[in-house]
Amino acid sequence: MYQTRQSERRRTRRVKMKQGLRVRPSSPEDGTFEEIGVTTNVSQDGVYFVTQRGEYREGMRLFVTVPYHSPFSPQNYEYLGQIARVDEVGNGQRGIAVKLLATNNKQYR
Repeated sequence: MYQTRQSERRRTRRVKMKQGLRVRPSSPEDGTFEEIGVTTNVSQDGVYFVTQRGEYREGMRLFVTVPYHSPFSPQNYEYLGQIARVDEVGNGQRGIAVKLLATNNKQYR
């Protein structure tokens, strides 16, 4: 029997890469937390990271700084992103898939 492949929805290839990451809600209605972590994988249009926080939900908009070096580093690049998927990955952790929507210099995609 042939296995049917699930269609790929990504427009760009995903690469396993650990990069510094800073995430915070874009709306005060979603809280005022800030999380600094590491990506699991990245693509031109998105990032994926694992967290223990429970505040994340599908559709939530975030400010995502990737790569994140230090609070005032000129190498930081902040995006507006939207959570596309939240995965339960076990051991109280959740995988968060974020689609990057815009930066200060780019139009919405």
